[in-house]
Amino acid sequence: MAYKKTEQYDETVTAGLMENYTSALSLLGEDPDREGLLKTPERMAKAMQFLTQGYQMNAYDILNSAKFNEEVNEMVIVKDIELYSMCEHHMLPFFGKAHIAYIPNGYITGLSKLARVVDVYARRLQVQERLTNQILDAIRDTLQPLGVAVVIEASHLCMMMRGVQKQNSVTTTSAFWGEFEKNETRSEFIRLIGSKLH
Repeated sequence: MAYKKTEQYDETVTAGLMENYTSALSLLGEDPDREGLLKTPERMAKAMQFLTQGYQMNAYDILNSAKFNEEVNEMVIVKDIELYSMCEHHMLPFFGKAHIAYIPNGYITGLSKLARVVDVYARRLQVQERLTNQILDAIRDTLQPLGVAVVIEASHLCMMMRGVQKQNSVTTTSAFWGEFEKNETRSEFIRLIGSKLH
């Protein structure tokens, strides 16, 4: 079966970004008309739209699309969710994994929806601290559970490629609400995800 691209791009946005990227290449001392760069502004324009598609998605709608009544109250954990985002300060990527847990209070959601919520907020210009809290807020507000926990561990190219140039640094952020504000519950979650967070 032939591979079929499914990405769709706004032609007006693409054209505007292409013009700006062409100008940026010239300002950096490059020749946008040389063979290797002829299609670069278009590729960059489409890549940036893909990397920021979270602005066009709604985490609350995603969770509500698979919200089921279920009388369970044990911890639900989805860990090692890959995430890729863009630092809003330098427009450089950061990447890593998210771990999410919640304790249902009458409602559960499809497990894949939790991973999609990560994408909704990661596919925007971000800071890791805000990303962590946005994921927690969406789960808390939509499912109204007994508690929510989110831990993100990520490497930032703005630290690795420029500035302090620390290639092995990992930034860990966390947000806890409800039952996870209790030491016992939080410690169980941290143990189960294997995080070094203390």
